[in-house]
Amino acid sequence: MYSAIAANKRNTVLIIGVFLLIVVGLGWLISQMMGDGSWSITIATVLGAGAYAWFQYYNADKIAVAMAGAQQITEQDNPRLWRTVENLTIATGMPMPRVYIVNDPAPNAFASGRDPEHAVVAATTGLLDIMTDAELEGVMAHELGHVKNYDIRVSTIVFGLVVAVGFITDILIRMAMWGGGNRRNNDNGAGALFLVLGLVAMIVAPLVSALIQAGVSRQREYLADATGAMTTRNPEGLASALHKLAEYKAPMRRQSASMAHLWISDPMKPGVFDRMFATHPPIPERIRRLLDIGGKF
Repeated sequence: MYSAIAANKRNTVLIIGVFLLIVVGLGWLISQMMGDGSWSITIATVLGAGAYAWFQYYNADKIAVAMAGAQQITEQDNPRLWRTVENLTIATGMPMPRVYIVNDPAPNAFASGRDPEHAVVAATTGLLDIMTDAELEGVMAHELGHVKNYDIRVSTIVFGLVVAVGFITDILIRMAMWGGGNRRNNDNGAGALFLVLGLVAMIVAPLVSALIQAGVSRQREYLADATGAMTTRNPEGLASALHKLAEYKAPMRRQSASMAHLWISDPMKPGVFDRMFATHPPIPERIRRLLDIGGKF
């Protein structure tokens, strides 16, 4: 697991580097379409995207609980959930996170926070209703695995940069709609070229960003499953919980595509085409891997 944590930290640097290249390229296109020969617009674009990503990173826990409509609880409010989380943190030596409940019949759970000292975990009322104690322990161990492995940091930064790329491409779309460049560029023939490049960037950049985000999210789910199984020494508990999550077909009442990657099971219930960009791996594959782990204990 220590190697996985180190890999996540390396991946954070690599992913940020890739997104910065995308942002720099988009900023450069905007500057050329506006006829700005300097790098001022490009620099401003990079700084703006970085500021937004930093805001998302620093306030990840607050944003997540607000978007989910989660309510913080104490041990007296729900002793079963609280003690499950408390026992797992004692077993792993982690700080006790803030615990929340989401009033929703759809079974699900999420964790958020930039590090173990600023973490939150949440479960829906539907999850608490249908899970046995062993299954609930497996789900919460999975969520704490996200915190322990620092992959929430990775996904939060990625999400912030994805949104920033979307905002920048929106600027390109508006520029194309209102003329696609300045008069100087049009006079020397460069305007048409930059317009074509801008149109290509509008299509390619969001797709590349979404694919990167989906790939990162799927890998972090596998890692959190493995971490949770190692913590509880009971992979079958989490496997059984995932089976129940797969059987529940209705989406969550309060949906948000921007935080779908945080939940243990995709709350959007994507269709066939959407699965190309799904942030969660197929549940049958997750169950298979967990049962393989169980055979090694």
